[in-house]
Amino acid sequence: MKKRVELLAPAGNYEAFLGAVNAGADAVYLGGEKFGARAYADNFTAEEICRAVHVAHFMGRKVYLTVNTLMKDEELEELVSFLKPFYEAGLDGVIVQDIGALCRIRASLPGLALHASTQMTLTGPEGCMFLKGQGVERVVPARELSLEEIREIKEKTGLEIECFIHGAMCYCYSGQCLFSSLLGGRSGNRGRCAQPCRLPYRILDGEREISDVNYPLSLKDMCTITYIPELIEAGIDSFKIEGRMKKAEYAAGVTAVYRKYIDLYYRKGKDNYKVEKADLQRLQSLYIRSELQTGYYDRHNGR
Repeated sequence: MKKRVELLAPAGNYEAFLGAVNAGADAVYLGGEKFGARAYADNFTAEEICRAVHVAHFMGRKVYLTVNTLMKDEELEELVSFLKPFYEAGLDGVIVQDIGALCRIRASLPGLALHASTQMTLTGPEGCMFLKGQGVERVVPARELSLEEIREIKEKTGLEIECFIHGAMCYCYSGQCLFSSLLGGRSGNRGRCAQPCRLPYRILDGEREISDVNYPLSLKDMCTITYIPELIEAGIDSFKIEGRMKKAEYAAGVTAVYRKYIDLYYRKGKDNYKVEKADLQRLQSLYIRSELQTGYYDRHNGR
């Protein structure tokens, strides 16, 4: 029997974790008090992470921890001691950006599953094969890839592929934004993005305003609920919902809708797959800033 796709939900706090697993998430990703790319989320205490792992395993689910910031040399030893209690509790995997952190975790915590963050900007099979040699089991490719490019990575590497299916999109290439750091000294690669791309701007030619677009850098939010059959059939292993900064209602609500339609596909197949208008409206009511789009899956981005 072919393995079913994993539905992976975000949790910014313990309430959101409970909401996600009760809504049908197969796995939840969350951040602790250090080393996560969402320093301004509520995040989890060490005790809450261990409790979440135990609850998830009791329910047959998984927990992945984000340690996806770039790290300074002196932080690497602290990283190991930070992770050790969760490793001993049975944490299912860590999502990593920094290659030094990846090597240190592999050497110090054997058997802990290593997932390459989208912040690593993986855009093809070559980079993914390098990471496979470093012990990585799963990659989260750059969000700018087409479905054809993702399929090629899967076929040539055999790695598990985790892709975003819903939530906010970044105007910049995955993992490469320095805007917040340059503008205000808060680096997204250190977990402290101020999200200046979400602010209104005026575009001027001398003294003359040449655009009536108030938010020229803020992209439409991703929603792929109508595209689920194509994503499953491309061989993606894990469907990831963005949103660790959002409320528990979002984590539970979005998870519940995607759970419904993933199950519908497996029951009835692609030909009988249809999304109800009420469910689309429900997704739009759960923190959608703007119009919807399906990301870059159905297009190829050239130079």
